Amino acid sequence: MNARLADREQVSFPQTNGGQVMADEFTYDDVKSYTLDPADEQDLIEAQNECTFMWSTKDGWPVGVIMSYVFEDGCFWLSVSSLRVRVKAVEREPRTSISITSKGSSIKSAWSLTYKGTCEVLKDQKTIDWFLPALAERLVPDDPEGQRMFVKLNNTENRRVLKFTPVKTIGFDGRKMQAATRKAVGKDVIGKS
Repeated sequence: MNARLADREQVSFPQTNGGQVMADEFTYDDVKSYTLDPADEQDLIEAQNECTFMWSTKDGWPVGVIMSYVFEDGCFWLSVSSLRVRVKAVEREPRTSISITSKGSSIKSAWSLTYKGTCEVLKDQKTIDWFLPALAERLVPDDPEGQRMFVKLNNTENRRVLKFTPVKTIGFDGRKMQAATRKAVGKDVIGKS
């Protein structure tokens, strides 16, 4: 087995001694109690540097792309060129969404966050001059030359910064779901913790 896959948390479906999946009373229908605690939410935001940023087209279709971010002052800050269609879309309809997962980060548990929020398109040089070095440091830490080049290549007349302000948080903590499953069906019938 691939070593990277071997490190992943393994989960088995709970079964009776006869091998039938146990679902008489306990189900995964209601997951509200499996949300991330505030400290874990902050840990995930710090451990990850990419999110899926989602907006709607003028025809109402949802669209999303993977973007790098900086989290500061309770907001997500993202870099974009004014040549991208999402800029006009966000200016037209600022209600947007961001989703973050623990996959690919140092966090081994299955954590995720989705935020509903509003987004502003900023183009003032003061914001750009603060944001680009902050993003560069996050993406290429310990590489001052790489950071300088990143800022230079992005600091153009088309550069915009998206400021996403969350208004609702939807979190998920796979550890809580696994613990509830263990409690409901027995510790020995589900994979390692």
